[in-house]
Amino acid sequence: MRDFRPAVAGLLTVGLLTTSLAGCGTAAAPGPVADAPTATQTAPAAGQPDPTSAQPDQRPGRSAPTRRLDVGTRTLDLSRGDRPLPVTVWYPVGGDGPYPVVLFSHGLGGRPADYRTVLSEWAAAGFVVAAPTYPFTSQGGSGGNALDVLNQPADASHVLDELLALDGRDGDEFAGRLDVDWVAAAGHSAGGITTVGLFTAARDDRLDAGVVLAGSALGVGTAFSGAAAPQLFIHGELDEVVSYASGKAAYDRVPWPKAMLSLPDGDHGQSLLRPGNPAYDVVLGTSTDFLRWTLYGDDVARRRLADDPTAGVAVFDNQL
Repeated sequence: MRDFRPAVAGLLTVGLLTTSLAGCGTAAAPGPVADAPTATQTAPAAGQPDPTSAQPDQRPGRSAPTRRLDVGTRTLDLSRGDRPLPVTVWYPVGGDGPYPVVLFSHGLGGRPADYRTVLSEWAAAGFVVAAPTYPFTSQGGSGGNALDVLNQPADASHVLDELLALDGRDGDEFAGRLDVDWVAAAGHSAGGITTVGLFTAARDDRLDAGVVLAGSALGVGTAFSGAAAPQLFIHGELDEVVSYASGKAAYDRVPWPKAMLSLPDGDHGQSLLRPGNPAYDVVLGTSTDFLRWTLYGDDVARRRLADDPTAGVAVFDNQL
């Protein structure tokens, strides 16, 4: 997949992106920023599908695991050209498989390990979760270049290329264990922008669903395209790094089945992604049920979403 920096160069300045994403790793102290701008939805080119009229794919309708599975980890040493992309994979051990795949993108100054509690729980629920470490936006990465977020959707698609190929590789431990037909993307903060980009400026047609945690459409626009892919946005209303308004603006432009979990007392990440508080339980439960519905066709999970999963600590706009 091509480097799409030129396609979005007119959408932002380096200063705005850097300011908006500073401190978006889960452990950083946020600072106030202005609402991030979003691009205007554009009409599809001739011969291209109109996302506003697309219908969601038929859900697979097979059984999701009914018990918590044991979880293993694996590291893949990948790269895209001169861009190193080591990947940590959390995956179910045992069970019946094959398992749907979730590609997760970390925030600026973050690492996959920062999210291991959430990602390992998704794996225990029956998903293979692959989290690349991006070369210029991770903790300890080269240069801390926030603008490089715009190259990360291409990185993410390359990681999917390499990971999904393992399903057909004789002798690999993932051979026959990956459900390559059901794939989602998820991400936090800068990783949420990366995730939006995979459905807009750098659409990856393999993706069936998306989960955007404290993200926006800054730099990647809101020209959602391709087949309908349900989206779940999760955002704290007290977020001072990526404003709630910018996340809501991106959500409003999604033309497909969608839901937004808004946490009135939620910040940029600590209350959303760290155990030990009620918001974490709601975020984990809602995101897991969303993935179980979109990637397994689990009607029980969808009913839980319809029954309001917020436990009084969030507001759930359900348009699924």
